[in-house]
Amino acid sequence: MKMLFTAGGSQAIVFAIAPLASAARNAGHEILLAADESLMEVAEAIGLPAVCIIPERMRFGQDVLTAAVRLDALLELAEDWAPDLIVGGLSHVPRVFAARLGVPYVRQAWHFASMDRRDRTVLEGLAPEMRRLGVAELPEPAMFINLCPPSLRPPGSPAARSMRWAPRVRQARVEPWMYTRPDGRPRVLITAGTRNLVLDTLGTPLRALVDELTGAGAEVLVAALPEAAERLARETGDVRAGWIPLDVVAPTCDLAVHHGGATTVATMINAGVPQLLIPDMGMSRNIAESLCGFGAALMVEERRTDADRNPGELIGARCREMLSDPGYAERSRLLAEESASLPTPAEVLRELEALPAA
Repeated sequence: MKMLFTAGGSQAIVFAIAPLASAARNAGHEILLAADESLMEVAEAIGLPAVCIIPERMRFGQDVLTAAVRLDALLELAEDWAPDLIVGGLSHVPRVFAARLGVPYVRQAWHFASMDRRDRTVLEGLAPEMRRLGVAELPEPAMFINLCPPSLRPPGSPAARSMRWAPRVRQARVEPWMYTRPDGRPRVLITAGTRNLVLDTLGTPLRALVDELTGAGAEVLVAALPEAAERLARETGDVRAGWIPLDVVAPTCDLAVHHGGATTVATMINAGVPQLLIPDMGMSRNIAESLCGFGAALMVEERRTDADRNPGELIGARCREMLSDPGYAERSRLLAEESASLPTPAEVLRELEALPAA
């Protein structure tokens, strides 16, 4: 079977779709990932065969992100490589594409909040393209795969096939400190995913937070992209700052401080790590509220820290609170156990394999 996976936006989308795509490839299916030029390097780094549908030179064009451009690029790809099944994410462009080809469409997402209103708005905007392609109506996805543990989903969430989150990130040589815990002190990881400078939005030097944590006896790791590592290392002294494989390091951590991105959240859930979240966008705030409601996290809202306190000190105080309260670790372990009980990508793949014949 030929399975086409689509990804747009950040490299986190590629990481999220890689486990199912790899499971399909390991089972003997032909797979391709259709993505933008900006995602080609990360797809290659984790071993996915990827084809560029939006060249880098087009990213600055007026219509580069329109549905028409992406649909035409996908249709051109299908002339040479016609898929039997299409797997997409939150975007509805692959859904229109699948309807045009008459093949099953599977939607995969880390779905934690109601998106009905957004979906209706997006689908209304796609009406002209549907008419252009002769698509009278869009069938419902043949399957909706939800990577979010059921306990974090709000009431009324759409019916979905749950699937276990399987961490997938770039890899390089792993050193012993990455997979071993420090003796006699907690380990705190600070990261903003691909948005390295999230703490800058709080108007505080990262040094202030690091000082708070090290003063409380914690070992601090700062995960960042290579281009930011040198600056962060200067700011944080002898703290390890730079590339860190989150999937390897997470099980050794007692707390993670980050921006609330779905990939980082899911990786920490998988490892049973309590989280202090500083959401930098609406989606991250929704994720943070779900985790806080479960009792596995605390949230410090961007630009809403106490007027009389340095934000780094405030965040440090929240970290000390979480490290001293075993309840956060207990709730995080429960969430990790729930996640581990969900079907694996290989198990969900068997259901996908039956879709074209349905």
